[in-house]
Amino acid sequence: MKIRYFVALLCGFGAVGVACADTVVVDDHVMVRDSSVARPARGSTMTTVEAKFGAPVTRHPTVGVPPITRWDYAGFSVFFERDRVIHAVVTSG
Repeated sequence: MKIRYFVALLCGFGAVGVACADTVVVDDHVMVRDSSVARPARGSTMTTVEAKFGAPVTRHPTVGVPPITRWDYAGFSVFFERDRVIHAVVTSG
């Protein structure tokens, strides 16, 4: 019985490692769409993001505690907590 759980756990981790998708809301329904849009990795600094992807189209003001900032690029948005990427989402494409 323990071996079955172990094998199921390993298969689950394997599937997570190769999955690449974006969450999309259409008519109040959450859907998943595959995406190959290059985005910054979680934990990257603002300096690294700007060096790799260039200046953002829009820099939104920082809000809240901890401070959250959003930068918009053509095709994706990047969310920072302080100066580190916490999430990058595809906005079109």
